[in-house]
Amino acid sequence: MKHVNETPNFQVRLAGIAEAPFIASILAQAFIEYEALYTPEAFAVTTPTPEQIRKRWNEGPVWVATQLDRLVGTVAAVSKGEALYIRSMALLPFACGQGIGRGLLQEVERFATAHGFRRMILSTTPFLTRAIRLYEQFGFHRSSDGPHELFGTPLFTMEKPCR
Repeated sequence: MKHVNETPNFQVRLAGIAEAPFIASILAQAFIEYEALYTPEAFAVTTPTPEQIRKRWNEGPVWVATQLDRLVGTVAAVSKGEALYIRSMALLPFACGQGIGRGLLQEVERFATAHGFRRMILSTTPFLTRAIRLYEQFGFHRSSDGPHELFGTPLFTMEKPCR
């Protein structure tokens, strides 16, 4: 059964592979203001092409958040042993601050718990302060685990135990 998280102003659902171009667009729009802080190689990995995103359907679930039938956010996950690795979480800039990021994380956490993962992990850059604040409010804590850089752009890892 497909789980859908609904609230009055947005929905979170599994994405369809045909939505890969829209997901790529969300990632590009979400990270463009930070492009100068990434190395060119790290920015390219952070903002994958639609074709690179399509390949992710073989690696794990991809979710989207919709608001008024428009895609406004996304997140993906991939298994890393007993951990579920969260990647490519992004919101369109106008959608920030509305609880949509939290809704995406809640959906990932439901998936992780239902599939027996012991923890969730993610990597982020020190300059994504709004995202870091969201992760901390959601119960993530910094870990000494790597990776510590992505093509020369600094990173740190955060983790949260699954319940």
